[in-house]
Amino acid sequence: MSYMYPIIKADYLQRTRSYSFLITLAVTIFMAYSFIPDQNANYTTLSASGYKGVYNSAWVGYVSGIMTTVMLTYFGFLLVNSGIKKDIDTEVGLIIATTPISNFKYLLSKQLSNYLVLLTIAGITFCVSIMVFFYRGTGYPFILGNFIFPYLFFAVPALFVVAALAVTAEVFLGKRSILQFIIYFALCGICMGFINSKEGAETAGVFDPFGLSLLTKSVTQHINTHFNEHLTKVSFGFIFSDHKSDKPFIWEGLDWSALFIGSRLLWIAFGFALVYFSSLFFHRFDFKQAAGTKKKIKELFSTAALKPMIKPIGINRTSLPALNFNYGIYPFVKTEFLLLIRQGNQWMWLLNAGLWVAICFVPLQIAYSYLLPILLFLQVTRWSELATKEKSNRVHYFAYAAYKPLQRMLPAQVIAGVILAIGLSLPVIIRCALAGSGDVVFNIINGLTFIVLSAVALGILTGGKKLFEVFFFLLTYAVLNKVPVTDYLGSLPHQRMELLMLNILGINVALAIISLMTRRYQARHL
Repeated sequence: MSYMYPIIKADYLQRTRSYSFLITLAVTIFMAYSFIPDQNANYTTLSASGYKGVYNSAWVGYVSGIMTTVMLTYFGFLLVNSGIKKDIDTEVGLIIATTPISNFKYLLSKQLSNYLVLLTIAGITFCVSIMVFFYRGTGYPFILGNFIFPYLFFAVPALFVVAALAVTAEVFLGKRSILQFIIYFALCGICMGFINSKEGAETAGVFDPFGLSLLTKSVTQHINTHFNEHLTKVSFGFIFSDHKSDKPFIWEGLDWSALFIGSRLLWIAFGFALVYFSSLFFHRFDFKQAAGTKKKIKELFSTAALKPMIKPIGINRTSLPALNFNYGIYPFVKTEFLLLIRQGNQWMWLLNAGLWVAICFVPLQIAYSYLLPILLFLQVTRWSELATKEKSNRVHYFAYAAYKPLQRMLPAQVIAGVILAIGLSLPVIIRCALAGSGDVVFNIINGLTFIVLSAVALGILTGGKKLFEVFFFLLTYAVLNKVPVTDYLGSLPHQRMELLMLNILGINVALAIISLMTRRYQARHL
């Protein structure tokens, strides 16, 4: 612990003292408040086919606990999957590699620091859920155990596994961030599908890392018993529809079994096993040069040793080509666009091309509502570094000192990002234009601009890319689940589509102003 504790403390403080973490906490508080909607709200988070639970302590505590678990399981991975990468970028890992700490203890330190960050967010939602109960409660007594136990048996084990998976992904996939996201979210999707297919004794929740199956089974059994229904499942998530006519029922919580509690300990042990397995393959910051590079260097030195010393000659200024100055914005746009195209692994463009071709041939509604948001999300790592790469590569001193950086470089980054977004969305844009839907084309371009400006604004404000990655994931998740208020592309039917698009246009103007003013302040206060 003499070596592990400083690593855990330093990593935890570094994460929690950042502006992005503070903004994440603000978003978390808002989300925790929305987990228990108002009685007259047009959405619910747990729907049982015409029935809704009254807001007693059991319903508020359990629904808030399970929603926190699922939410942090999904987007918490994006928050904590860069602990090892930071040590590589800052070269702190080279110092750590010289200490007696073992690979397992180092990775365990990173996993525990990830875990503490996620527990901090879960603790905030726990406090908010109690306040929501007193604010929206309907006169039922407050029972503290109905709030503690859901977080203890749902969130605590699940987040431990998430923190371990973040470390494992960094060890085996390294800087392939988008591949980490794809594999992790695929695992979460498979896990959710596996939970929904459970029957019989397995629905006790032993094989469920979320604990969702245990909760949904208890609710359906309660309704079937007391109202003579035959429900098989309940809907979970932000479900927008008119629930004012739903029948209320009183649900008193779960009876915790020793088998379920033991399964939570097994999931924690599984997290430890993942970290230990990863330590067997951890590189320990030993990045050796390729054999071909070493061979070339060796040949260079051997050749230089055999040849006589050549006297250097002075540089003749007249023999150099004439300098050509170009103060336009086009070279910046071209450079930024090439950086976006060449960023990351080139094989990802095979996946992008496959989705792009599929968008050309599948039904327009499927391409517009599902495939296009997924294709745009696959570019999250490209857009997240659009306005942060100068600082991450330590060249912002030169960039901010260039000729008119606010009028040339910043607009060039936005234009390059929008050009990439339009190129990816071109099949949908052309198909909508051929169908005579000019307003839909405007909605798409307006939404694409919103994504790029969000990446630029959040990157400039926080100095990092994590907040935008989390925001874009939550936005894409909501769009795929057809949450109307998050439909930035205008793919869902709305009664007030024009108002929504005007709001997005206003947000785009505000984001552009915020980005310009913040970058101006940064350039003047280096």
